Amino acid sequence: MAQASSQQQLADAARRVVMIVDEGSNPFEMGVATELFGLRRPELGLPWYDFALCAATPAVRMHNGFFTMSQVAGLDAVDGAATVIVPNRPDPQVAPDPAVLEAIRRAAARGARLVSFCTGAFTLAAAGVLDGRRATTHWRWAEEFTARYPDVRLEPGVLFVDDGDVLTAAGSAAALDLGLHLIRRDHGADVANAVSRRLVFAAHRDGGQRQFIERPVPAVPDASLGPALAWAQERLDQPLTIADLADRVAVSPATLHRRFQAELGTTPLAWLTAERVTLACRLIERGELRMEAVARASGLGTAANLRAQMRRRTGLSPSAYRRRFGPPVTPA
Repeated sequence: MAQASSQQQLADAARRVVMIVDEGSNPFEMGVATELFGLRRPELGLPWYDFALCAATPAVRMHNGFFTMSQVAGLDAVDGAATVIVPNRPDPQVAPDPAVLEAIRRAAARGARLVSFCTGAFTLAAAGVLDGRRATTHWRWAEEFTARYPDVRLEPGVLFVDDGDVLTAAGSAAALDLGLHLIRRDHGADVANAVSRRLVFAAHRDGGQRQFIERPVPAVPDASLGPALAWAQERLDQPLTIADLADRVAVSPATLHRRFQAELGTTPLAWLTAERVTLACRLIERGELRMEAVARASGLGTAANLRAQMRRRTGLSPSAYRRRFGPPVTPA
């Protein structure tokens, strides 16, 4: 009984997510974290996150002083969290609260997962936990960040960076992409897709997609790629080519490439590969044990390509992904 209680305590601790809010923090990003990690989701049928907000002071003025949050938990809440989301910097040139930086350092020292949205990367860097690590921040502040923190391996053009126990998102909207990526890491593709449907948000944009897509407003709105994407998603097990997709949209492959870059910020091949990896993850989660069968059914072809693509896009091998997200295997 004591062992079961101890295991439950460990499970509860692993679900604990705390977001630090600071003077001038962006309420949109706070809302993103609350929506993703704080709302109850009984329809999923699994224990969800234990989410809380905390701050260095009991009352915090939010972005431009539009409103004040009162009776916020203290920074000691950080010490019990498995995931800590740090505050963005409304003005990155203003130093963060020293108490906030110390709380982040304590979290890093005990191995907590650290997350930043937008200019929150400045907060992580000021705490000294990004040196030698990969990270991103909003494109507007990329040069300033690199000049101030040259030891950080900044990737300024991407939506988010997953560097294991430190994850950074480029901007406010990219916070949704990174949040869904975290849910995918913790609970698998099916759960992340279910949450994205509730949000009416794209299920998965790869972190490597560009932050800012220059897209002039056309005089006549262009037809969406949506129907062609849905058509391809139903045929991922088939040997689809870029020419097949282009034929479906009735454009040349070169035009299709430009359309993908304009509408999705990625290439047709990268999108197709990401969709196939997502399908492979679902098959593994649903109990398919034969990697060759997963590779064929997802259109990745071979077990070797399946391993390579899953490692690249999820950070896990198929066998490791199965151990984390697959159903329990009953001994024969």
